[in-house]
Amino acid sequence: MTILIPSYEPDVRLLNLIVELQKYGLGPIVVVDDGSGPAYRGLFETAEAYGCTVLTHEVNLGKGRALKTGFRHIKQSGVFEPIVCADSDGQHLPRDIQRVVLAIRNRQEAGIVLGSRKFSGKVPLRSRFGNSVTRGVFAVATGSKVHDTQTGLRGFSYSMLDWLCSIPGDRFEYEMNMLLTARREGYPISEVFIETVYLEENKSSHFRPLIDSFRIYLPILTFGASSAASALIDFTLLFVFQALTNNLFLSVVLARLCSSVFNYSVNRKYVFGGTESSKIRRSLPKYFSLVALVLMMNYGLLYFYNETLIIPLVIAKLLTEASIFVFSFWAQRRFVY
Repeated sequence: MTILIPSYEPDVRLLNLIVELQKYGLGPIVVVDDGSGPAYRGLFETAEAYGCTVLTHEVNLGKGRALKTGFRHIKQSGVFEPIVCADSDGQHLPRDIQRVVLAIRNRQEAGIVLGSRKFSGKVPLRSRFGNSVTRGVFAVATGSKVHDTQTGLRGFSYSMLDWLCSIPGDRFEYEMNMLLTARREGYPISEVFIETVYLEENKSSHFRPLIDSFRIYLPILTFGASSAASALIDFTLLFVFQALTNNLFLSVVLARLCSSVFNYSVNRKYVFGGTESSKIRRSLPKYFSLVALVLMMNYGLLYFYNETLIIPLVIAKLLTEASIFVFSFWAQRRFVY
């Protein structure tokens, strides 16, 4: 077992954690100094003196990049054991780290074990709110529930190292991207509940609420932009084909076909990632099967709003698109890409 600790401008809590972990005898400890600078050099030298391997970034590159640096080092070291990542700010207690270690060791298949906080007791408002929002976004995006999507305490099977290094993202969004792509790659996610620890209202956190939240939610925002553009194409072509054919069903089909080709291309390349031919062969049939289902939903809702409730076609179309947006995102994330 290897313990990986990414660290940026730490304090003595990092050294305390190292000492406590060594008492448990869990295995070698790798610390990544993510560009903390000369003022922190003595602290990292002390970590080395304690027997840790310290890897150094000359400048701050972000937590995601620090984790990837650690993963590559572990792979090159040839230690074929699971990996557990923990934060350096005292939020992960050694006994909880040990619980994640035991859980990942007992796995029969490759997967992720999360040390999930329950968020009970005295929790800073921004942390409680941020985790609640992210948990909801993740549930919509994947169709599955994870209690703590932002935990830094995570265990991985050794065979996942190449995949972990290939996930996009250099900063806090990397950890969300990891969870978003795990199901697509067939890696199950399990959780071990741990104690919730926030020291001094979490003032030591380097999480930037606006910038890093934007990065975390970017896949959802990109999907929304893609869907909006596709809806505009679909919306415009519906009226063009309706004027030419005076046939609502044919107009819906033709408009949806054109907008779906656009939507598939954009989502595959920019939203859910992947351009390899093997991924295209897997996702293309699934996507257009989903298109057929959405098409029937689209026509059914449009007919209901326009013909049954006698709502004008423009309003009916807007109501229809709003009705199927969440379903489309969930289905594409879970079953297509």
